[in-house]
Amino acid sequence: MSAERFPRSAELPSQSPLFWVEQKDRYLRQLLIRDLEELTKRRLVVYFTNRFENVQIDSGDCALMAELLGDVDGKPVDLLLETVGGMTDATEGLISLIRNLVSDLRVIVVNAAKSNGTLLGLAAKSIVMGPTSELGPIEPLVQGIPCSVLEQPQIEQQNFPLHMYGKYALQQTRTLAKTLLSDGMMKGRSAQDVETAVAKLSSRDTYFSHGSVIDHKEAAALGLTIEYLGPDDPVWQRLWLLLCMYEHDCRRDRYLKVFEGRARSTSIASPVKQNP
Repeated sequence: MSAERFPRSAELPSQSPLFWVEQKDRYLRQLLIRDLEELTKRRLVVYFTNRFENVQIDSGDCALMAELLGDVDGKPVDLLLETVGGMTDATEGLISLIRNLVSDLRVIVVNAAKSNGTLLGLAAKSIVMGPTSELGPIEPLVQGIPCSVLEQPQIEQQNFPLHMYGKYALQQTRTLAKTLLSDGMMKGRSAQDVETAVAKLSSRDTYFSHGSVIDHKEAAALGLTIEYLGPDDPVWQRLWLLLCMYEHDCRRDRYLKVFEGRARSTSIASPVKQNP
């Protein structure tokens, strides 16, 4: 391990005291990120969204992710992902960016990567999960309505534009999921295996709620490549501590999103409400 071990080193910070104190939570998180990199021999980057604010993946994320990945220098990358999901177009953009910049990607889900977060996970060669980890169905919602519902003939008769919007949104998600799995963690498997996995993830035939929990065993049964870390695993224990730090700091400071690595960090805070 490096001399600068979590949670402190014997040396004083290189930053000025007032600046270090102001940023100490970020510096502590980054120390733990570097300790995890020592253990895994992979670069670790974090995309954390505040689920208590129902924050979504959106079109502004690509630029921030590009900034975060700017110093990985071709190394294998672990992406610690926490999200309830978001816009499919934005998710597709993130996937394209990451695949162009990273040749060896693992996605780490400590708590939850739901909906389009699960879709983003399908872009990895494997997904690291532990006892608390959740994936979820990838079926998109339009105006809060599942697209499989919008596909029904009665919706087509009642509201044709909404029906077509839902139809194409579902088609976009399924096509992307098939491509990712066929080129990635299900490469070499039959087209029927891929089709079955995508159908289960993107319809109401297997998972009846958009928030259904897919744990590591269920994910592996679907055919996904899962690396399970038990509760006593030293990497898992540090990942759990890191997640707790992000969750605490985001709730306290009302951060909506954090993009963070060993040396780069961007936080997006909730706007301050003005008194009437």
